[in-house]
Amino acid sequence: MAKAGESIERLLDVMRKLRGPGGCPWDREQTNESLKSDLIEEAYEVIDAIECGEASALQEELGDLLLQVVFHAQICSESGKFEFSNVAEGIADKLVRRHPHVFGEVEVSGAGEVLQNWDAIKKAEKQKGDKPASIVAGIPRHLPALQKAYQVQKRAARAGFDWAHIDDVFDKLHEEMDELKEAIHRQHEPDIREELGDLLFSVVNVSRFLGHNPEELLDQNIKKFIRRFQLVEDLVHAAGRPLNSFSLEELDAFWNKAKREE
Repeated sequence: MAKAGESIERLLDVMRKLRGPGGCPWDREQTNESLKSDLIEEAYEVIDAIECGEASALQEELGDLLLQVVFHAQICSESGKFEFSNVAEGIADKLVRRHPHVFGEVEVSGAGEVLQNWDAIKKAEKQKGDKPASIVAGIPRHLPALQKAYQVQKRAARAGFDWAHIDDVFDKLHEEMDELKEAIHRQHEPDIREELGDLLFSVVNVSRFLGHNPEELLDQNIKKFIRRFQLVEDLVHAAGRPLNSFSLEELDAFWNKAKREE
C-alpha cells in the first residue's frame, strides 16, 4: 500500500510540474474540454489491450488512462474546484456505500441481488425531493447508441420491465420488421427512420435477453467481415483485374472461398 501511495504521489507531482511555470507548453494549454477526445481514445485503447491478452500492453494503457484522470483532476485543482484526493476518496466512499453486503450487515444470495441493491442505493442517492429518480436516468449522453440502448434495456429489465420468454422478444422483433416494411411501402421517410430505429432497438433487446452485449457482438462481426473482405481482395489481386471489373456473382464466389479458407 505504501509503494502504491508513493507511486501515485510521484505521478501527481510530475503532472503538477508539467502544468506549472516552466512546464510543458502543450500540457499548460489543455483544458477539461480539450482533453475529452483523448480520454475516450485512451479508454478504447485499454479495451484493445485487454483483447490482445498482453499484460504489458494492458499495464501501459491503464497508465495512459490513469494519466487522463490525473490530468483532469490537476486542471480542476488549479481553479479550486477539487483535488485528486477528493476524486479518490469519493469513489472509495461510493464503493463502501454501495456494497453493504461487504462493508455492512446486509446479506445477499448472489450477483443478481447485488445488482438490485446497487440500483436501489444509486436511485436513492440521486433522488431529489419527493420524486424518485428514474431507473434509466444517468446513462452517459455520449455513450455510443448501441451500448446506450443495451444499458437502458438492462436497467429496465432489472426493475422487472422485461419479457418472460425469448419467443416474446422475437414476436416484438417481427412486429417491428412488419412496421418498417409498411413504412417503406408507403414511402414515408419520417416513419421509415422511426421504424428503423425501433427495429435496431429490438435487435439489441434480443442480444441482451440472450445474455450478450450487442456492442461486442457487432465489433466481432465487423472484424470478421474485414478479415474476409481482405481475403477477397487478395483473390481479386491474384486474378490481375480491378475489383470493380468483377460481377457480384464472381465476388460472391470469392467471398465463399474466403469463408472456406478461414
